[in-house]
Amino acid sequence: MQKEDRNVVPREIQGWNWGACLLGGIWAIGNGVWIGLLAFIPYVGMVMCVVLAVKGNEWAWRSRRWENIEHFKRTQKTWVTWGIITAAAGMVVFVLIVVYMFYSLLPILT
Repeated sequence: MQKEDRNVVPREIQGWNWGACLLGGIWAIGNGVWIGLLAFIPYVGMVMCVVLAVKGNEWAWRSRRWENIEHFKRTQKTWVTWGIITAAAGMVVFVLIVVYMFYSLLPILT
């Protein structure tokens, strides 16, 4: 693929990127989208994750050489899968912490 081709973002890949939204800065490092490192800054990171979700596909397409559109889509699908796994694991940990705290405080409250 020629360098000029990377500047033209195919319509098939434009749109929301859940992997970028859920994994933020980690996704940015993996895709060479260095502006995404702002996702590691508190408060800025929440906004940056939304920006990455909206613009991430375009930036990732331009940041490196892809074999073809299918290769790009497969790679981004893997990021989405890991983003969902990470988010689900985070929710489980959060629920376990809340339940633990509730049962730890129960003797004090009664």
